[in-house]
Amino acid sequence: MWDYSEKVKEHFYNPRNAGAVDSSNATGDVGSLSCGDALRLTLKVDPKTDVILDAGFQTFGCGSAIASSSALTEMVKGLTLDEALTISNQDIADYLDGLPPEKMHCSVMGREALRAAVADFRGEALEDDHEEGALVCKCFAVDEVMVRDTIRANNLSSVEDVTNYTKAGGGCSSCHEGIERILVEELAARGDSFVAAPTRARTAKKPQLVTLEMPAVATAPFVEPVAVEPVNVKSTATPARFGTLQRIRRIEAVLEVIRPNLQRDNGDVELLDVDGKNVYVRLSGACTGCQLASMTVSGIQQRLMEELGEFIKVVPLNSAGQLSAMEV
Repeated sequence: MWDYSEKVKEHFYNPRNAGAVDSSNATGDVGSLSCGDALRLTLKVDPKTDVILDAGFQTFGCGSAIASSSALTEMVKGLTLDEALTISNQDIADYLDGLPPEKMHCSVMGREALRAAVADFRGEALEDDHEEGALVCKCFAVDEVMVRDTIRANNLSSVEDVTNYTKAGGGCSSCHEGIERILVEELAARGDSFVAAPTRARTAKKPQLVTLEMPAVATAPFVEPVAVEPVNVKSTATPARFGTLQRIRRIEAVLEVIRPNLQRDNGDVELLDVDGKNVYVRLSGACTGCQLASMTVSGIQQRLMEELGEFIKVVPLNSAGQLSAMEV
């Protein structure tokens, strides 16, 4: 299990600046809900001084993604745009007293969102927009420019490092050869040589379990989220051997334990369908209008992944059976 610092836990349980900033004039969107992580950073910038007056975030992802986004919004407030651009993903991790190596991609996502927001304010186009053939990892939509920039900024030297910092190569692993090619070129440029990992290490790893508990949804206006008690629905069965019916029943069991925490805040969640890795749910009551609704979905997703021992994507639908606003 991953060892999280107290500061990571604090920013996960009590996130700062959650939600969009009123009257924001800069927005940075990175990631993709279809790939598992997404971040929208909104800034309110003084057009005369370029000072960031306020910052807010909306994140779909794990606890480290929420903590990194929360930390970033605290770090940039009061800085000029140029000062903010000097913040590296390592600075974000250091602010949180460190992140597990496997979660460093969360801090990189924060850095990329900041760059996108500044470019949006200045009316500039980012140089690393996807171009035909530039995509290295199709599973997580990571392009070559991002891989190269991250290798250089963090002195990475292995495919595992690249996966930890960008998620590239963490899916089907078919892009490992392309990542190795980039590593060879980048390491040669700095006078180092690339040593390939053993074949066994190139196999895609199963996600490890996370120990952060899900914060319950808060009613608007913002109320601090409350940790959910652990779900005692584990069995000795091997996750890969779950039958379809057994899998659905375990998902239902997890949701039944989560529901009372949502209902206390006048919200609710209902299981609609299970299709492979996608679990379709409907949020109702206060959950539908809460600025932390995406965190609720993220928490449910994380809990299901812990209990089933496999990757799960929770997809929220509205009353008409269509993707909800947070998913569009």
